[in-house]
Amino acid sequence: MNRQLITKIIRKILLRDHSLMTKLTVYSILLVVVPMMLVGIISYRESARTLENEARRYSWQIIEQVKIYVEDYFRGFEISTLKIVNHPDTVAFLKLKTLEEANDTDVIQPVRNLLKNSAYSQSDIINITLILDRIQSIHSTVQEDVSTVDGIEREYWYNTIPVTGRPKVYSRLIKWNGREEPVISVVKRIANPQTLQPFGMLVIDVNYKRLHDVARKIKLGETGKGFLFMLDENGYFVYHPYKGLIGTKADPIIVNSIRNEKSGSFIAEVDGARKMFTFSRSESLQWQVVTSIPYDELMRSSREYIGKMIFGTTAIFMTLALMFSIGLAASLVRPIKRLYKYMKRVEIGDFKGKLPVETADEIGMLSIGFNTMVNRLSQLLDEVYFSKLKQTEMHLRQRETELKMLQAQINPHFLYNSLDTIRGMALEHEIESIGSMAAALARLLRYNVKESGITVTVQQEVEIVEVYLRIQKFRFEERLEYRFDVPDWALRQQISKFSLQPIVENCIVHGMERNPGKTVIQLSVNMLPDQLFEIRITDNGPGIPPEKLEQVRRRLDEEEPAEEVHIGMMNVQRRIRHVFGERCGLRIRSVEGEGTEVSVVLPYNPL
Repeated sequence: MNRQLITKIIRKILLRDHSLMTKLTVYSILLVVVPMMLVGIISYRESARTLENEARRYSWQIIEQVKIYVEDYFRGFEISTLKIVNHPDTVAFLKLKTLEEANDTDVIQPVRNLLKNSAYSQSDIINITLILDRIQSIHSTVQEDVSTVDGIEREYWYNTIPVTGRPKVYSRLIKWNGREEPVISVVKRIANPQTLQPFGMLVIDVNYKRLHDVARKIKLGETGKGFLFMLDENGYFVYHPYKGLIGTKADPIIVNSIRNEKSGSFIAEVDGARKMFTFSRSESLQWQVVTSIPYDELMRSSREYIGKMIFGTTAIFMTLALMFSIGLAASLVRPIKRLYKYMKRVEIGDFKGKLPVETADEIGMLSIGFNTMVNRLSQLLDEVYFSKLKQTEMHLRQRETELKMLQAQINPHFLYNSLDTIRGMALEHEIESIGSMAAALARLLRYNVKESGITVTVQQEVEIVEVYLRIQKFRFEERLEYRFDVPDWALRQQISKFSLQPIVENCIVHGMERNPGKTVIQLSVNMLPDQLFEIRITDNGPGIPPEKLEQVRRRLDEEEPAEEVHIGMMNVQRRIRHVFGERCGLRIRSVEGEGTEVSVVLPYNPL
C-alpha cells in the first residue's frame, strides 16, 4: 500500500474534508454509540449463553424423563417375552423337530391362543409372532394368512439381533390393513434346549401410540416448533413426529455429532435451518433420545429485549450528544466563519479593518495572529510591488532575446527541402552517390528533429545507425566496414531514442580516425538472464587505456553529466536508466590495442 493511499484513508477516517460542525457532531455521537454498542453486544452474548444453557438443561430433563418412560415401557415387553418363551405350551412347541411332527401333535393352537391373549392384554400390540426356523411360525392375528414378519431377514438390523437371547428393540415398516404402518418390534432370539443354538425368534410388533402420546405432551421452544426424536445405534430414526422418516437414516451431521457420545448438546445447520440439539443415550435400548429446537426461536426473546434496550438507550444518548455537539460546534464555528469572511476581504486586497477578538482561547489567539499578519502584509505590499516591476522588466528582456534567437534559427523544413533539391539535382546529373548521401542526411535530420516519443523500436534505431554509417562510408570508403547481426525478435524491442548513433559515432571518432588500417564496426544482439538483452557494438580500433577506461566508467555513474558532453555516451546512459531503471544502461569493455566493446543493456519484453 503506497503512502498516497494511506494518506487518503487517514483523511477519510479523520473527516478532514468535512466541516468542523460535522466533525464535532460525529465524534460526539461516536463517544456515546460505541460504548453503548459494546455493552449491548456483551449483554446479548451473555443472555444468549444463559438462554442456551437453560434450554439445554430443560431439554436434558425432558430427555431423561422420556428415556426412563421408554425404558420402563419396553422393559414390560421384555418381561412378556420371557413369559411367552417359558410357558409350557411354548416349550412344547420349541421341542418340535419337523413340520410333520408339528402337524401330528396338537401344540400349535395352544401357542396361538397364548399369543392372542398376550396381544389382547395390551392395546398397543399389533401382532406377536413365534418363529421356529424352517418348521413353523405362529402369530396372534385373527387372519392366519396375515404376517408381519415377511421379509424380516432383509432388514438392516437383522444380523445384529443378539444370539444370547436378550430382547432387542427395532423400528420397521410393515404391511397392515392394506397400508404401510411403522411399528416398533421387540425381537428375541430363541435357542434350542438340546443344542443351545439359535433356531427361532419371538417378535412383538408395537404401534407408536404410546410414544406419540408422550411426544405430544412435550413443548420445546416458545411456539412449540421444537420436537423430540430417537435414533438407534446405527443412526436410523426409530421415532420421529413425521412418520415418513421412521426407518430412514438421520442427517450425517447429527449422526457424526452424537456417535460414541453418552449425552451432550450441539448447534448445527440442518435442513437449511440452525438448530440446537440435546441428546442422551439409553444404555438398555442403545437409543439416542434427541431434542431439536430452532436456534432463532430460542434466541428471539433475547434479541427483542436487548434490541429494544440498545435502541432506546442509544437514541436517548444520541439525542443528548447531538444537542450538546451542535451547541459546542456553533460556539466554535461562529468566530471561525467571521475569520474566513475577513480572509476573503484580504484576498481581494482589502487590508482595512481589524478582526474583533472576543475570547482568550485558541480562536482568540488565532484572531490576534491574523490581525498581525494583515498589518505585515500591508507593509510588504509596496516592497513586493516594486520587486514585481523589476522582475517583469527582466522577463520582457528575456522574451525579446528569445524572440531574436528564434528569428535567427534556420527553419528545418528549409533544410529538408534544400537536401531534397540537392538530391534531385544529383540524380538529374546522374551523380547517384551525392543523391544517396543527401537522402541519407535528410532522413537522419528528420529522425533527430521530428520523431516524437521517448522510446522507439530497436529496428528504427538500427536503421538510423545504418543511415549514419552509409554517410560515413562516402567519406572513408574502403577503410570502413560495418556488419549487423540483429534477430527478428530484437527488432520489436524498445530503446531510448537516439541511443545507438552516439556510440557508433565514438567508434568513428576515437577508433577509426586513429587507426590507419581498415576499421570494422559490428552491431549484434544477445539475450541475457533475468529478462534482459544487450545490443553489442564492437570495433577493432586502438582500444582504451586502463586508466582512461576506469575514468569513463566512473563518469557513466555520475548524477550530473560532464559539461562538455552534449549527445554522448553519458547522456545515453542517463536516458536509458531514467526510462528503464538502474539495472539497464551501458557496459564498456576494452583492451588497449585490440578494440572496444560497448553493450546497451535493455529489458526484454516477450510481446
